[in-house]
Amino acid sequence: MISYEYPLNERIRTLLRLEDLFRKVGHFNRSEAPQDHHVSLLTLFEILEVASRADLKVDLVQELERQRQTLMSYRNNPAISEEALAGALYEIEQASTGLLAMAGKIGQYLRENEWLMSIRSRAAIPGGACQFDLPSYHFWLNRDADARRRDLEGWVRPMTPIRDGLEIVLRLLRGSGRPEGQRARCGTYQLTMAGRAAQMVRVSVPHSEAVVPEISANKYALNIRFMLPETIARPRVAERDVQFELTFCSL
Repeated sequence: MISYEYPLNERIRTLLRLEDLFRKVGHFNRSEAPQDHHVSLLTLFEILEVASRADLKVDLVQELERQRQTLMSYRNNPAISEEALAGALYEIEQASTGLLAMAGKIGQYLRENEWLMSIRSRAAIPGGACQFDLPSYHFWLNRDADARRRDLEGWVRPMTPIRDGLEIVLRLLRGSGRPEGQRARCGTYQLTMAGRAAQMVRVSVPHSEAVVPEISANKYALNIRFMLPETIARPRVAERDVQFELTFCSL
């Protein structure tokens, strides 16, 4: 199954974007190639841009506290594993502690690094990070791979509480829904929300279906059109019934 997630509010949209960016940084950091470390650094600049929302840290702390209170209510419940519950509570408390320990604006230490900001400004120009534009950056890219990796990890580390906090929130969000089998007749599916409270929709499609869902939603209705991937240049709805799973997720 291929899962497609569609956020229903700006907060979840921001968390999903940051999750994707942190995963890319982790992937490219593990490489030894200068080109991959270049991509990692540019992705870090994207994280800085997306995470600059003033209320992101507060949102995460409040949501983690709300989830902690919910889990606390399950104590001494014979149907709940005390060991698993204690582990989940510890993870939430550690993430909250890390977030609360973050002082000042998110990523301010990066903004105060003139060398990094010079790379950021040049990288915004197509081809602007070429060696003749940024000779000191070219020198850095030609350093030992381990030295570059240590620098990258040092620049990412202060923002790991954001990563850890959003991973917990999104994991709980994804686990809150129950998938239900649905059928899109002639490639189209519509559902009236009717006051349904959800923060994210997940659409899971079997690999064998070879279709791509286009999702739109508001507080009144959910609309899904399953498009044929081989006609991306000129999108066309799959004019056949499509089986899929639909999950409404809400914390």
